[in-house]
Amino acid sequence: MKLTVTVITRNEAPNIAAALESVAWADEIIVVDSHSTDETAAIARRLATRVEVRDWPGYGAQKNHAAALASHDWILSLDADERVTPALAAEIRRVLSEPVPNKGYRIPRIAFYLGRWIRTTDWYPDYQLRLYDRRAGRWDTRRVHESVAIDGTVGSLTNELQHYPYRDLSHHLATIDRYTTLAAEEWLAAGRRASDLQTFFSPRFAFLRNYVLKGGFRDGSAGLLVSILNSYYVFLKFAKLWELQHRPANRQSRD
Repeated sequence: MKLTVTVITRNEAPNIAAALESVAWADEIIVVDSHSTDETAAIARRLATRVEVRDWPGYGAQKNHAAALASHDWILSLDADERVTPALAAEIRRVLSEPVPNKGYRIPRIAFYLGRWIRTTDWYPDYQLRLYDRRAGRWDTRRVHESVAIDGTVGSLTNELQHYPYRDLSHHLATIDRYTTLAAEEWLAAGRRASDLQTFFSPRFAFLRNYVLKGGFRDGSAGLLVSILNSYYVFLKFAKLWELQHRPANRQSRD
């Protein structure tokens, strides 16, 4: 079975070439760009089968659109800051060359951060369902941390997808700020509320889980920083939800 790789982008010029080169073996590469102001689209046109520029409708909707453009039903959804290793490429080709019992496959993802591969904390193994039959799967429309819903069985691959999520601490903190805003808005829309106890204790439990239970201490200073920032992420989600629910319009809607 043939494979289409889909990538959605905006201002990913430093990353996009390496991402697309890592999947040059695929039968087709589709890039959907959201009006990048850098050279992302120009670089992608040199390496992809097709590049389309369109407005941003949200993560899941953009990924569904990219899958709809594909010439083939089997999709590998790749982010611009990810790389498919030769070992993972060989495993994907092997899976698709045999009778496929599953409608989707989860791939373990490993992050490179602060000069090392992180194999501890909540970051590992960060399984991502990225290889799927589009006839049986669609991306949901959550504001952040979107995922594919599969109508059928899901298997797991063994080789890792490489992830380069943050250029530095400043980039990491900016991403936390953006994602926690989206997550808090998602919670509010779903009717969830933040209590003082949750806001106080949840980040502390998150740090304990990351640094102790999931072995962040084994990654030295990098593991400590990841554990702290993961707990900070949890704190900001609850703090921003608390702020949203106490805005006058939201207070009146509850009353």
